[in-house]
Amino acid sequence: MSFDALQSPSRTTYSKTVHVPHSTSIFTSKTESVFQKPLGINCIGFAYNARPDVSTPLSNSVALEYDEAETIEAIQSALNSWGFEVELLPVNCDFIEALKTRSVDFVFNIAEGIRGESRESHIPAILEMLGIPYTGSGVLTQALTLSKSRTKEILGFYHIPTPRYQVFRAPSDLLGPLMKFPLIIKPDAQGSSAGITNRSVVHSLDELRAQTHWVFQEFGAPVLVEEFLPGKEFTVGILGNDPPLVLPIIEVNFNHLPPGYAKIDSYESKWTYDVPGQGATPLTCPANISEKLRQEIERIALKTYKALDCVDLCRMDIRLSKRGVPNVLEINALPGLNPNPEFHSRFPYACEVAGLSYSQMIKMILYSALKRYNLVQ
Repeated sequence: MSFDALQSPSRTTYSKTVHVPHSTSIFTSKTESVFQKPLGINCIGFAYNARPDVSTPLSNSVALEYDEAETIEAIQSALNSWGFEVELLPVNCDFIEALKTRSVDFVFNIAEGIRGESRESHIPAILEMLGIPYTGSGVLTQALTLSKSRTKEILGFYHIPTPRYQVFRAPSDLLGPLMKFPLIIKPDAQGSSAGITNRSVVHSLDELRAQTHWVFQEFGAPVLVEEFLPGKEFTVGILGNDPPLVLPIIEVNFNHLPPGYAKIDSYESKWTYDVPGQGATPLTCPANISEKLRQEIERIALKTYKALDCVDLCRMDIRLSKRGVPNVLEINALPGLNPNPEFHSRFPYACEVAGLSYSQMIKMILYSALKRYNLVQ
């Protein structure tokens, strides 16, 4: 199938927004009519990066972003249940040659790429070059959203609240006069809390130098230095395009962390103290917040989704300032989709609260993409 023959606009036009009521199965009545196998698409390629082993990768490992076997199996099963043949496409340096030998009509993409600051855009770029349509955001969006600083530049242009920040490109860079402690130090182009540790929140120049030095050593430049917001933290998922569905808001409560630990979604928070079998409960969904705050968070989340040209699905982290203003921290255009409830994968959890089973969630992602390419009504 030729990508050029598909009528896919460069930007998605959103006609309206749908608020997903809490704990309601809003998709149940539409399941049978929506989830009909489209004509002309028989084989779905499934692009992914698999975790190399069962152990938890180190904080500085790109494998933090790769997917567990249970996620790969669950997505494959969901696609099979819709009547598609599924061709597994593990991402490695032979991906292009492997793709050329497979007869795939469409690709379900969750691949993080292999290396580099724009790695999440590699598979979309290859697919567009070969004329194969795919799920998820496009090349530019995937490249931009992996970079926290470039994302924040766009947020600033659209007047979307985000914490004040400075980009350090060398360990010798000086802190600007407008930057006030406490600050949080992050690698600019990493996901899954890679490089964000309990030492990332700093309160002095000495702590700033020590932590930025470590990040430069482990990840290289650039390093994001951001003002630390003291308020509550939320994560918001959006599903679909026209209209995009704002999923129930999740509050990250950090109750699982030991005393004295920074209340942030750090490597320790996600990969040490919140792992299956420990009984941690770091998430509350729907968030116990006022209707006014819910509406403001949803408004900002949707505005961000549009500003970054996200499509099909997205998850973003939002934190309140000391005045209670929601600020966007970062955008994840390839959110984790682990099906295990004990893994606390945010996007599937919000979908579950919205009334979507895991299989329905996968089908809705695929349906949203197929509709963008005018392959279904």
